[in-house]
Order: sequence, then C-alpha cells, then structure tokens
Amino acid sequence: MELDDLRAAFAATTGDGWLAAALDRVPGEPDAVGRLFAAAGRRVGRAPLTAGWSADEAARALLLAALPADLVAERADTLYRFGDAAEKRAVLKALPLLPVGAAAVPLLHDAIRTNDTRLVAAAVGPYARHLDQPAWRQAVLKCVFMGLPLSVVHDLDVRADAELAVMLGGLVDERRAAGRDVAADAVELLAGLTAGAGGGQTATEARKEA
Repeated sequence: MELDDLRAAFAATTGDGWLAAALDRVPGEPDAVGRLFAAAGRRVGRAPLTAGWSADEAARALLLAALPADLVAERADTLYRFGDAAEKRAVLKALPLLPVGAAAVPLLHDAIRTNDTRLVAAAVGPYARHLDQPAWRQAVLKCVFMGLPLSVVHDLDVRADAELAVMLGGLVDERRAAGRDVAADAVELLAGLTAGAGGGQTATEARKEA
C-alpha cells in the first residue's frame, strides 16, 4: 500500500471535501494536525476503504504525510502517545509510508507491550523491519500468545530463524502442558523451522542444542 493508493481510494468515493481542505491546510499550519487527526473518524467515517484500511485510518495517514517532512516523526509520536486506540493504530499503519526512518521504533515497542490485538497486529506490519531481531522475535511470540494469525507478521518467512524456533517451541510446550490450544499456524511455523534446522527434530531437542 502506498500513499497514492490511499489518495486514489478517497478520490473514488464521494465526500464533502473535508479531507481535501484538511490536507491543503496542514502544510502551512502544522499545529492544526492534532485537531484534524482527532476529527477524522467523525468526518470521513470508519467504513472499510481499501486493502485493509478504514477511511479514518487512511485519512490520518494522509494528514501525517502532508506535514513538513522535518516534523513528521515528532508529530507522529505525539499523536500516538495522546491518541485513542483508533488513532494509535492509524499512526502505526502509516509509519512505513512516512519519512521517519527508524525514529518511530519506540512506538512499536509500546504497542507490542499492550494487550490490544489491533495495536499489536499493526506493530508487526511493514514498519517492523526496523525492529532488531530480538525485539521482533518477542513480537512474534506475543502474536502467538494473543491468538493473532501469523499472517499479520510482515516478512515472517524471511526473518524467522532458529532462535525463534527455540522460543516458539518453549511457548508451545508450555501451552500444551497447561491444556491450552495452540494455533495451527504457530504449529506449522515451528514444524517448518525445526525441520529446516534439524531434520524434523522436536522443539525440546532444538532447545537442548541451542
């Protein structure tokens, strides 16, 4: 998903012109972005817009992108810190589309610590490429623990490694010992990782070798 896709999706819908006026206003009046960001849900609605984005999320991403580039990281941080759950999620989803580099990684750490599945899912999207490997592994485990489908984890097939297999194996063993279900995608991932690392070795054997 790119900013142009979000703009095109809005262009294909009918509206009252609020978003266009807001986007024209933000570059010259950056301090207005907070009020506009908060108002987006009410003004454009929360209905699905395109490819996993609701209208308010897309509008908020475009508002952030309309800011002067040198202010984007700072305002994204502020809007996340003081926003409600929907606003936080919009910031997280917008991050890979914004010129912030790795400056917003602390927002991912915060989201992953929460018990809000929507925030955790957004935090393991494309911007999670900026997470170091230990933090990324912990985020994957959090998804398994919370019952999130692992399809939400961006680049899982690229970044999953032997250490993740050891950690995931421990979590799977703990849940089974406690009589709790383990999601099929987590079992499948573990099987693939352990088979690739040791010819079908069990999770316990993988941990002993680590």
